Amino acid sequence: MVKQYGQLYQDTRRALLETENAQDAGVLARMLICHVSGKDHARFLADRDLYAGEDIVEGVEKGLKRLLAGEPIAYILGQWEFYGLPMIVSPKVLIPRDDTCAVAELAIKQALFLDKDPRILDLCCGSGCIGLAVASRVKDAKVTLADVSLDALAVAKENTALNKLTGRVRCVQADALKPAFPFLGKFDLIVSNPPYITGQEMLELPVSVKDYEPHLALYGGEDGLDFYRAIAQNFAPALKPGGYLCFEFGMGQGDDVCQILTENGYTILDRTRDYNSRERAVLAQYGRKEV
Repeated sequence: MVKQYGQLYQDTRRALLETENAQDAGVLARMLICHVSGKDHARFLADRDLYAGEDIVEGVEKGLKRLLAGEPIAYILGQWEFYGLPMIVSPKVLIPRDDTCAVAELAIKQALFLDKDPRILDLCCGSGCIGLAVASRVKDAKVTLADVSLDALAVAKENTALNKLTGRVRCVQADALKPAFPFLGKFDLIVSNPPYITGQEMLELPVSVKDYEPHLALYGGEDGLDFYRAIAQNFAPALKPGGYLCFEFGMGQGDDVCQILTENGYTILDRTRDYNSRERAVLAQYGRKEV
């Protein structure tokens, strides 16, 4: 049946109140209707009294069922924004989150002070959101996006093209748990948001994460620190003398991650918080730069 857009919004919002608070239910309902109808927010508001066709009503109802089952809105939309950039997302990659802006900002700030044409590696890149954010802000940076998952790399390649950065960004397969391949060369800066969920936390994840997002990108070993140990050791040879390593980490992991870095010859330069005032990222330097 056809419905006015305003009524379709109210019906969708009311249904979402089963699982969401009032504000989130309204936002999700609007996002879903705009996606299915192809309208932006302003046009949706202007067309509230117009009738949506049966195909649009049916599309919204299908999307609503997916939301009520716990599927993240980002996967339903197929695209999400990170650091002002559009990002294609699918269950092959984690959904970029605002928390990760902290490590992106830390990496960008350091990259802006590197020598001309710096080489930067985004390790465990997933969608490529961090490396592409760096490339978009540091105009002379040469960025490599690396992940063990070929499915994730396919998404990263799409996002590189979507943001018109193919001239300065390449995608390669690399396993962060193994020694860095020599063909990667040397980097001025490595940035990584590796898997850091502990074994216990994996059992307690919300349905929207546990049932939909890739476990390969979540599980960081029983204590959540396997990737930090491996990267600090295995990718030190991939850094230029005096090169930098920038990590995102989970809540409460800051001291442990910094200890791992220190034990592997890094000097801690900065620890920073995300938008929710939780400590989220660290910048460290390896060795000394040759004079």
